[in-house]
Amino acid sequence: MAQSEGQSIQESTTLPENAFKELKDGEDYRPIMSPDKSYPEVTPWSAGWGLVMAVLFSAAAAYSGLKIGQVFEAAIPIAILAVGVTGLAKKPNGLGQNVIIQSIGSASGAVVAGAIFTIPALYILDLPASYFHMFIASAFGGFIGILFLIPFRKYFVKDMHGKLPFPEATATTEILVAGESGGKSAKVLVLSALIGGAFDFTFSAFGLWSEVITTRMFAWGQALSDKFKMVMKLDVSAMILGLGYIIGLKYSTIIAAGSFLSWFVLIPLVHEIGQHLTVPIGAGVTQLISQMSPDDIFQNYVRQIGIGGIAMAGVIGIIRSSKIIAGAFSLAYREIVKPGSGAKLPQNGEGLARTQTDIRMLWIVTLILLMGIAVFAFFAIGVVPSLGQALAALLVVVIISFLFTTVAANAIAIVGTNPVSGMTLMTLILSSLVLVKIGLTGNSGMLSAMIIGGVVCTALSVAGSFITDLKIGYWLGSTPRKQETWKFLGVLVSAATVGGVILVLNKAYGFTGENGLAAPQANAMAAVIKPLMSNAPTPWMLYIVGAVIALLLSFLNVSPLAFALGMYIPLELNTPLVVGGAIAWFVSTRSKSAKLNEARLHRGTLIASGFIAGGALLGVANAFLKFLNQQWNFGYSGWFDARWAGSANGELTGLIMFCLLCVYALWDSMRAKV
Repeated sequence: MAQSEGQSIQESTTLPENAFKELKDGEDYRPIMSPDKSYPEVTPWSAGWGLVMAVLFSAAAAYSGLKIGQVFEAAIPIAILAVGVTGLAKKPNGLGQNVIIQSIGSASGAVVAGAIFTIPALYILDLPASYFHMFIASAFGGFIGILFLIPFRKYFVKDMHGKLPFPEATATTEILVAGESGGKSAKVLVLSALIGGAFDFTFSAFGLWSEVITTRMFAWGQALSDKFKMVMKLDVSAMILGLGYIIGLKYSTIIAAGSFLSWFVLIPLVHEIGQHLTVPIGAGVTQLISQMSPDDIFQNYVRQIGIGGIAMAGVIGIIRSSKIIAGAFSLAYREIVKPGSGAKLPQNGEGLARTQTDIRMLWIVTLILLMGIAVFAFFAIGVVPSLGQALAALLVVVIISFLFTTVAANAIAIVGTNPVSGMTLMTLILSSLVLVKIGLTGNSGMLSAMIIGGVVCTALSVAGSFITDLKIGYWLGSTPRKQETWKFLGVLVSAATVGGVILVLNKAYGFTGENGLAAPQANAMAAVIKPLMSNAPTPWMLYIVGAVIALLLSFLNVSPLAFALGMYIPLELNTPLVVGGAIAWFVSTRSKSAKLNEARLHRGTLIASGFIAGGALLGVANAFLKFLNQQWNFGYSGWFDARWAGSANGELTGLIMFCLLCVYALWDSMRAKV
């Protein structure tokens, strides 16, 4: 019999041994919070703190993303703060409430990523932008992302248990568990968080060494870069090293292989063929290939191949998930047409364990239909001139959001990074082609395409983020239905906050001019959309090349999405993943005792989670200090020694410090005992 929520419930405070392993036939996963009991989850405390986190982190993430182009992952720092405030208040049975705080609050980073990648482009293109456009596009996109993901929850978090690494969810779960259990696990986590945070803060705030080290620090490396456009890069961030450990050697190697193809094959190949051209070539390219650096070639040509690969990997994923999609449609049909026949199906919540109950499919379908009507009205009233164009815009949003939802969830599950900017770029291209065909061009066409892109971008961003929340809940034993229901409120509050922040930042700094905020993704979107709306060429052949590569990889049973992500994400962010994965492999294979190997791997996971947590939390602090310095100029920017950080000696120092960090991770992981 289930206990009441008010009772104090004593349970295990450690994750089961099979938490990160594939289950054997007939084996069940039993989370920390028993499926047979009820726990405090949604309370005034958890809902209130979740909304506070959503507001604070929406503002911080929006500034960080618009200033430097990086939206930090909010789930981890919010989990740390949730554990802290619940611990200080000495709340009994705080684990379930902390999951809700994290789930509501983490909507902030997802909504911000969707908004800032597209909405500032309206200002950059000198188009009419209003708070109404920003708020509604972000809120509706977030709602669509939640609704489209829920039918896939069981597949990703339960059926694929142990088959996908879920790096960010793993780190966040370890934080919540360590906060609940205390003891040695908490000490290991806190110490590694302090080390990882201090390590990342030292180079990002003071420039005591370079964040990105390259082979150009050596004379031979510079010559190789200049002559053949070949360069090796590595980001020394403790946070990325920790991500690589949790991802593991298999997936990190596939991701890095995609990067190596881009940087050591395709970039030199483009240069070799194009260096003798006397005119620029390619969509939107104004520079001669002979004058381009490896980074320029990557941005103008090779990254487009990665986008094509991601798109095709999405199509392959959709085909492979066809049974799941068909099952969702079948369930919806049975709930609506034959409601009595669906009583035992997973989404109904009747006769199921508490930890496997979702919002009823009937409600999901109803809400999707209502959202479709609302989005159509939004486009018809505030965006496009005619009802026919509004209908076309609605179809673009619904079809692309639904098809790419599984891509976003899969990317987060594999690498912890959502390629939302690449998918949004593809959305902008496709929507622009549709809009041009139905006679919508010029400023009104660009406005329509950017708003469509904003809705889709937010939908995919929220879908990817939400699968992390649901996996955390699965590992710990939360009620999915409660997470799903309250996520809507987190999205709504985050959308309201980010719209206001963009307005304020535009008035304070703007997004163009010498002192304007960089907004790199929005500038990229603006650069793509302008020629499209004037019938300029689009790099279709590059997209096709990426698509063919993804198809070939699928024939070889290599993850096309992981490989395409490697082709799309800059090299320096992928190479440390391999180092982290190699450390995980090393510590888990050195002993003949399987139990000792498991203990070492688990201790290493705690250390890696600490690196991620410390890097994320100090990243927030660094962004906040930069923001305050912009307002009051207390000299914070002067603390960063740019000359030293950018020098060869600064890079060499960074390499030495990174090696020391790896040695520490190895040494501390190997200290584990059975």
